Amino acid sequence: MSLDHNEVIRIAIDAGHAILRIYDSSDEIEVHTKNDDSPLTQADLAAHDVILRGLASIGPDIPIVSEEGREGDPSESEMSWLVDPLDGTKEFIKRNGMFTVNIALMKKVGGRWKPIFGVVHAPVTQTTWYGGETTPATRITESKSNPISVNKHPSKTIRLVASGSHRAERDERFAEQIGRHDLVRMGSSLKACAVADGSADLYPRFGPTSCWDIAAAHAVVESAGGFVLGPDCQSLDYDIVDEVLNPFFLVTCSTEWNDAWARNQD
Repeated sequence: MSLDHNEVIRIAIDAGHAILRIYDSSDEIEVHTKNDDSPLTQADLAAHDVILRGLASIGPDIPIVSEEGREGDPSESEMSWLVDPLDGTKEFIKRNGMFTVNIALMKKVGGRWKPIFGVVHAPVTQTTWYGGETTPATRITESKSNPISVNKHPSKTIRLVASGSHRAERDERFAEQIGRHDLVRMGSSLKACAVADGSADLYPRFGPTSCWDIAAAHAVVESAGGFVLGPDCQSLDYDIVDEVLNPFFLVTCSTEWNDAWARNQD
């Protein structure tokens, strides 16, 4: 398909506006609990509706797999959208600003799926990252658009980014093995985008995630020259139909930490 990335960016920003209308209100955020015990708010659903309408208008024949529901059947298609309308719902509830809108275009490759284009939008800071196989990695801030790249020459002190909500013994062990580092905590796909734009070097994820949590940022990271690796140190691929949970993954600007990563998969 011929992709107008500006249209997808516009849809992500529109979804961000829908989220902010709820985020900026003085009302208490109403939270429901889904079957998997994850939180759901009206903002998740509002963003979901905006994205579904927008993507249907630019590619009506392409299935849409969203955290909040599906349109069409990706098992019968070679392409699919993969969406997290509000990545970081817990951060949204805390009103700390560290949440994003994630939209990825996925391509079926040998029965698995890979992201070929992605947009990650942070509504509070009005920052957007995008990129893909044929789209250079770019960050938009305050209407300024600049190309981005991972840090090709990490310093001796590694900039390690980690979740603000999930961190366990395995994370600590891996951090010790990579040596001297500065740790920065943040939520949602902002962590992977920090690697993509060179403000961080490494993001290991040992906690639970689903395909829609990382696929959009994955496309941006690879477009920026980085890597998103599975437990086998190969590029992470996805099941967006049946088993949507990801294995552990590593977002990195370099392969120099692959040995430490591999040692922590037992």
